[in-house]
Amino acid sequence: MAVDRRKFLKGGALAGGALITSPWVFSTGAHAAGEIKVGVLFSLTGGLSIVEKSLHDATMMAISEINAAGGVKGMKIAAIAEDGASDPKTYNEKASKLVIQDRVPTVFGSYTSASRKAVLPVFEKRNNLYFYPTYYEGFECSKNVVYTGAVPNQQLSNFIPWIIKTLGKKKFFIVGSNYIYPREMAKVSKILIEKNGGEWVADEYLELGHSEWGSMVNKIKNSGCDVVLSNVVGDSVIAFYREYKNQGLTHDKLPICATVTSEIEIAAMGADYAVGSYTSFPYFQAIDTDRNKAFIERYRAFVKDPKAVTHHALESSYFQVFLWKQAVEKAAEVTPIAIREAVKGQEFDAPNGHVKIEAENLHTYLTPRIAQWQPDGQGKIIDAYKEPVMPLPYVAYGETPTNLFCTSKGLDASKLKT
Repeated sequence: MAVDRRKFLKGGALAGGALITSPWVFSTGAHAAGEIKVGVLFSLTGGLSIVEKSLHDATMMAISEINAAGGVKGMKIAAIAEDGASDPKTYNEKASKLVIQDRVPTVFGSYTSASRKAVLPVFEKRNNLYFYPTYYEGFECSKNVVYTGAVPNQQLSNFIPWIIKTLGKKKFFIVGSNYIYPREMAKVSKILIEKNGGEWVADEYLELGHSEWGSMVNKIKNSGCDVVLSNVVGDSVIAFYREYKNQGLTHDKLPICATVTSEIEIAAMGADYAVGSYTSFPYFQAIDTDRNKAFIERYRAFVKDPKAVTHHALESSYFQVFLWKQAVEKAAEVTPIAIREAVKGQEFDAPNGHVKIEAENLHTYLTPRIAQWQPDGQGKIIDAYKEPVMPLPYVAYGETPTNLFCTSKGLDASKLKT
């Protein structure tokens, strides 16, 4: 049913006013006539800005494209951008500011699980809505977050068996940055490694942002492993791969298989350090479709950098804004609850392929892919699923498409005990 702009605005104001416990009201005080304010919260400074600045840019690009095409039912999207400064505490403060002071109905943001966990209480307490674009460890079920990055069954369930069966590598040295994402991904990996007939010989961590990797790489050399599973994050990735080569390790004999290393880290470290290593993601810049090529061209034009690279979290940051737009238009009102309900089942033809929001758990159907890094800094896609895979954030704990742990009713914690 078509909804004109005047009715749309009125509906948003009435719905916002009805949310007595909500800190924001859809009115001219919070939103100028003819616009919808949203929050954009990524790290523009600090160690994680090497990645997060690109997520910010992709979000702003999507907003710009939507506005240029007429906006949302004729209303422009007005972005209020804040800097998480690579610090969870700052993330929490900025999220509170966006929700309480700026009264935005939605925030797009975060890269690390540490920052997502830091802002989650803000959105759950205020019943607001957060769009999170990064691949993550799963094991979360929130009614206030839309997850558009890969979960373990879209990144590890294909990767671990492939490493063992195709590469013939069975002794894993697991290494990561010291916070929730790498540790939880290691848990999932161990289950999959053992299930597929492999073994893990070590599970080691260094602090996020750590740059001295000599001792860790030496441990890897002497561990007896035949493959390294890396969950290292941020600028530590660069230091790790450089030290790896400096100590004479090569990816043809002892490959790094990563869940985080993307085009942007490869560009920052120099392609030579990663040649022959592997990464599992639903999106790579190398996807050979007209839609993706056009996306890359538009992104480079937007950031005014003809050599800028695209990557999975960047691409999710982009397409999730369009899913949000579609949800707002379907809801015909701009309230967090209405947008959340309307986003369920939304579909979009993204640069990575067709995506869809699973109505039960607010995660996204994505297509798993594996790539090997080449001398030009691009990943050659050497394995890909034929179609998107249903997101299962609790796959490591036995969740299946016919036995969901996370549903629209919330988490059935009793299933975690069985």
